[in-house]
Amino acid sequence: MHTTTARDIAAELGADLTSVTTLAGGFSHETSLLTTSAGTVVARVGGAGTGVEAAVMAAAARHVPVPGVLLARPWLMVIEHVKGTLLEHALATMTHDPPSARALGAEVGRVAAAVSAVRFARPGFFTGADLAVGPQPPWSQQLAPFADGCMATVPEERLDAATRRAWAALCARRAPDLREIDEHARLVHADLNPKNILVSGTGPAWRVEALLDWEFSIAGCAYGDAANMARFGADYPDGFLAGFTAAFAAHQPDELPPPAHWQRLGEVMDMFALSDLVTRPAGHLVADRAAGVIRRMIRAG
Repeated sequence: MHTTTARDIAAELGADLTSVTTLAGGFSHETSLLTTSAGTVVARVGGAGTGVEAAVMAAAARHVPVPGVLLARPWLMVIEHVKGTLLEHALATMTHDPPSARALGAEVGRVAAAVSAVRFARPGFFTGADLAVGPQPPWSQQLAPFADGCMATVPEERLDAATRRAWAALCARRAPDLREIDEHARLVHADLNPKNILVSGTGPAWRVEALLDWEFSIAGCAYGDAANMARFGADYPDGFLAGFTAAFAAHQPDELPPPAHWQRLGEVMDMFALSDLVTRPAGHLVADRAAGVIRRMIRAG
């Protein structure tokens, strides 16, 4: 972030800028840690829909730990700096300790399930900061055309033409499964992964300190969040994913008991995200990993 921009942000917060540190950012924005005379904040420049995201975070904060929003502009979001360790870093340090990994997974699963405590009148995408949801076709009718459109823009070096056709066909075959959850209208983070979760503690005493980056949130089915977390589950230490899955299912709202095949439903919802991810430019590491998941799913049928 340019120092002048950071200084202007600090001034709007009524403070003087001390230092700027660039943090890892997303595909469409830059994130920086600003140290000011009044404390430390996190500023994200770029992206879109910050007003909607701020409203989502305010709604979620009644049920899960979320950083407070200090500023929200069309091009900027400034949030509180929450102390903690990114889950991806915590997982990377856990070796040969399945009980601790399972305890961490259970804590993350419990908090992830609590996101769905926020209800909406109908499923879909938020249209404004009032969190109204616009009319749209059911997810079961959207998946096939969405995947087909994405495959038209995927770099050839990531997925060849035959693989793109096979994926579009698989999405079309599995889309009808979503009829079972088309009417679910709960808050979905929609980017729930170890890069967006801050944790603290050691051993069995883990705690989720904050869920970050709510810019892709929708009203829909919570199972998609669990599938997002499980997408690269083979990379996690033994015990973590089992703890997460059990806790996530156990803490779903009483009026929405998950069916036995809820993980399969979540996997189908995650096909939206996978289809979109692989459209990123060549060299995008997460997109390349998503392509690997797509190939495995095609082989599995």
